[in-house]
Amino acid sequence: MTQIISALSDISDRYEALFVDLWGCVHNGVTAYPEAVAALQSYRQKGGIVVLVTNSPKPRAGVAEQLNIFGVPEDAYDSIASSGDSARSAMFQGAVGQKVYFMGEWQRDEGFFEPLQILENPIDIARVPLTEAEGIVCCGPNDPMADPDVNRADFLYAKTKGLKLLCANPDIIVDRGDIREWCAGALARLYSDMGGESLYFGKPHPPIYDLARRRLAALNPNIPDSAILAIGDGPHTDIQGAMGEDIDSLFISGGLAREDTKTSHQPDKEALETYLQRENTNPTYTIGQLR
Repeated sequence: MTQIISALSDISDRYEALFVDLWGCVHNGVTAYPEAVAALQSYRQKGGIVVLVTNSPKPRAGVAEQLNIFGVPEDAYDSIASSGDSARSAMFQGAVGQKVYFMGEWQRDEGFFEPLQILENPIDIARVPLTEAEGIVCCGPNDPMADPDVNRADFLYAKTKGLKLLCANPDIIVDRGDIREWCAGALARLYSDMGGESLYFGKPHPPIYDLARRRLAALNPNIPDSAILAIGDGPHTDIQGAMGEDIDSLFISGGLAREDTKTSHQPDKEALETYLQRENTNPTYTIGQLR
């Protein structure tokens, strides 16, 4: 059963690197959590490496820019691995074709389509109407407050055409401050449930962990998986992903699961056990908030 800890420093000496989720752990989509920032700064000051591993559809530079706006300082982390970068690489290698139907908020997500210079011979991508598309690129819903079912008619058409959906963010929901929003993962799940084929590149799927390890190896190539701790508030993304990669994990119960786990400063032990059993997940450690 998971071990409830009071602070990251209780266990941080056991690990040389952290794979840290952002939304719900380091910030709430509006502003940074001061205690989380301080914990990561302290860990780095003692020689640890912090790789932020996020299901954001933004490229690494876009995530860094957003962190600056939220008040997360650069000395709180060493590198960033985003679902957006992992998915962009697949898109520019033709995973869903050259002509794609885009789902998302263009003003927010246009960086996803910026040329990717690290690939040899990336294909040219053109955004087209659904009726002309060879595949779908989903960075999120056009309206994050709308029920995913509003896309059912378009998805039925896409399924009959055999289009694949590239999901740039496997998260189902996220809390922006006090407001809960739908994410790209909810649309991809609907498409799969309807019989379509969705391709995932963020947590809990292997591609983003491969990217995170490459980011880590660029800083220190000698850190084994046994010396990495994954931190996050998503039982089916952060914790399931860590379990699949055989990496220890720290569950932040005060994020998406705060009501189910009755978390204020710390989770209620009985409520936490019930929640983890229901979600069929088993983090190595649990804490109310990253601190």
